[in-house]
Amino acid sequence: MKKHSVLPGFGLTFGITLAYLGLIVLLPLSLLVLNTTSMSFDDFLKAVTSKQVLLSYRLSFGASFLAALINAVFGFIVAWTLVRYKFPAKRFVDAIVDMPFALPTAVSGIALTAICAKNGWVGSLLAPFGIKIAYAPPGVLVALIFIGIPFVIRTLQPTLEDLDKEVEEAAASLGATKFQTFWYIIVPSVLPALITGFTLAFARALGEYGSVVFISGNLPMKTEITPFLIVAKLDQYDYVGATAIAVVMLVASFILMFFINLSQWYARRINNG
Repeated sequence: MKKHSVLPGFGLTFGITLAYLGLIVLLPLSLLVLNTTSMSFDDFLKAVTSKQVLLSYRLSFGASFLAALINAVFGFIVAWTLVRYKFPAKRFVDAIVDMPFALPTAVSGIALTAICAKNGWVGSLLAPFGIKIAYAPPGVLVALIFIGIPFVIRTLQPTLEDLDKEVEEAAASLGATKFQTFWYIIVPSVLPALITGFTLAFARALGEYGSVVFISGNLPMKTEITPFLIVAKLDQYDYVGATAIAVVMLVASFILMFFINLSQWYARRINNG
């Protein structure tokens, strides 16, 4: 007997999927790469390897990776707390996690700048120790942590909710310490989800512009991120130079995402086998 479905058959849905992804994702990316073919290789190399651009790469990739790493650690702690414990205002705390999703990036950037500036609540406490956050590289890191933390928490929560507590109790009854239970049972179970959250946070941070552009101050050679340089070149009508830098970011992102997804697949394989 033929099974009926409320959705169209595989052929139609697969065709719609390919058409949608082709128009929304592949076509713009292809045109981005195609636009750089009007440049000679020497011009392309010069555009993407100038000192200003290289420094922006270092800040963008370095701060994004460090922010994702910090979010992976503290995002796990927050997700564990929300899943395993009951406390007053738990639903409020859970809702606060989604605030970076809801806030416009410009609003979050202005708010973080006001708090972290020398006369802000946090900046005024750190200024006597010579610690500067706003208009310095640490400000970029703070902004990227802020916009990336929900990705880790929301990715980990379903996995932690599905984690069987009886396995932990069995390990404890067999004499395993809390650290052994955590390292050999909990970590392998949540590692694929943790890597996914890390990847999403890293990818989101890498392309962030709105919240960073305010708190960084865009100081040449110091706090300029790569997305800002792309926008600056577009403002100067240097479309070819902007697309050249964008292509480098695109290729680097694909390479990093490939290796991160490969490690995620490997973690799942170890966990299942």
